[in-house]
Amino acid sequence: METLFLASENCSSCPIRHRAVCASCDADELTRLEAIKYYRSFEAGQPIMWSGDRMEFVASLVSGTATIERLTEDGRKQTVGLLLPSDFIGRPGRDQALYDVTAVTDVTLCCFRRNEFEKLVEDTPHIAQRMLEMALDELDAARDWMVLLGRKTAREKIASFLLLIERRTVAPGVAAMGAGSRIALPLTREAMSDYLGLTLETVSRQFSKLKADGVIRLEGKRGVIIPDVAALKAEAGDG
Repeated sequence: METLFLASENCSSCPIRHRAVCASCDADELTRLEAIKYYRSFEAGQPIMWSGDRMEFVASLVSGTATIERLTEDGRKQTVGLLLPSDFIGRPGRDQALYDVTAVTDVTLCCFRRNEFEKLVEDTPHIAQRMLEMALDELDAARDWMVLLGRKTAREKIASFLLLIERRTVAPGVAAMGAGSRIALPLTREAMSDYLGLTLETVSRQFSKLKADGVIRLEGKRGVIIPDVAALKAEAGDG
């Protein structure tokens, strides 16, 4: 069930403030953003938007995980992207959604009315610059993902996916303290198989092999401990 509620959290104390679209904003710019923002929450499994929908808002993902999906002509669904906290949904200047976006876990969005946000981008250099940086980061990530899907082995794909989650969800420096990194998988193994272009059996088998080799430890259904991030990088073929 979707919930819409007015903004109450101050931008300066937002948990994604340091890496979201507002990361470079000064105090005056944050005040302008706060005046046009509101929050929406979605339960796990609920659609956030459908391809072809009119885009009334753009948003930053505050908490949770969502997938970006595209339907093929024969009705098959392909996951083409993963949205994690601080990722941006929507595109200024485009009034129609090109992809389906679905909440994988419970999700909270910090939303901005699209027309008002577009005006803000035009006269706020810090927001425009940050959006450019995020767009270029997304382009780099898409190129990396092309290599992963086309060239990497199943084991390297799983290791790369775990590194992606570790980079985006673990505070910098935590692993360096000697305790390793602990992550929670945002996707089921079935969803991972779709995202990585593998079968469910292959995903399960590679998790078991990484565990047997001591590269990871498993906690329950979704918990993963990475004792040595450098060792996982080696498994991912990332040098």
